[in-house]
Amino acid sequence: MTNVFTAARSVFSRASGLASQQQRFNVCLRLMSTGKYEHILVEKKGEKQNVGVITLNRPKSLNALCNALMLDVNAALAAFDADASVGAIVLTGSEKAFAAGADIKEMQNNDFSSNVRNNFLCHWSNMTNIRKPIIAAVNGYALGGGCEVAMMCDIIYAGDKAKFGQPEIAIGTIPGAGGTQRLTRVVGKSKAMEICLTGNMISAQEALQLGLVSKVVPADKLVEEAVKLGEKISSHSPLIVTLCKESVNAAYETTLEQGLRQEKRLFHATFATDDRKEGMTAFVEKRPPKFTNN
Repeated sequence: MTNVFTAARSVFSRASGLASQQQRFNVCLRLMSTGKYEHILVEKKGEKQNVGVITLNRPKSLNALCNALMLDVNAALAAFDADASVGAIVLTGSEKAFAAGADIKEMQNNDFSSNVRNNFLCHWSNMTNIRKPIIAAVNGYALGGGCEVAMMCDIIYAGDKAKFGQPEIAIGTIPGAGGTQRLTRVVGKSKAMEICLTGNMISAQEALQLGLVSKVVPADKLVEEAVKLGEKISSHSPLIVTLCKESVNAAYETTLEQGLRQEKRLFHATFATDDRKEGMTAFVEKRPPKFTNN
């Protein structure tokens, strides 16, 4: 229970607004403690059951991202992050939709004051605090908030019929969970402007060409391929994987000079670990390494 409590507190530590933060934390703790989720399915896959899989499950609304669903997702991610047997996490939806966007009905009557008071959508980005790699397996529509959540993940695999977009402009608003920021960093200003200002969708193949996704596979093989990737990642030292993820994120979020400095420090730090010694020793001795996460 202590690990669950610590993980829940870690995930929600950056949320603003004391009352709403405490409420979200309480919900997260309850979900993680009981393992009962309303809008997602959770399981472990892979030969060694070392890949956590979270499936968005609001089929009637094409997995529209309501507040309760995002609390489910954050709680499940935190639970897998605290589970030593899990080395990577896959986040997916259905073949029709990864997530067709945020739940418009839920936000329709919001106003500026309530958005500021409640720091609306702030807890969505808590998933970026998860230390283990998250692979988005995107089939069907990943629009608006769905595209934003996919971009919060570390790697995106797409089914061959997937569609990505930020259509908020068509309903009188703009992306609010990173769409104008993360998309621009990946595809460049001109293309991000086109996508955000027109609301047009792009195909999985175009997303691959733009660097938004790293692989396109047949829709019926998508989750299988994502789990294989998770298994490969899980075969390495969890400790070193965490440091490597941190270093890549530094390139995404800082200047080149700052990123290089952080990379060097993290590289040097690996030499204080047992797993670095084991990895190099195994290589020299021509045998598989036996990592201990130390």
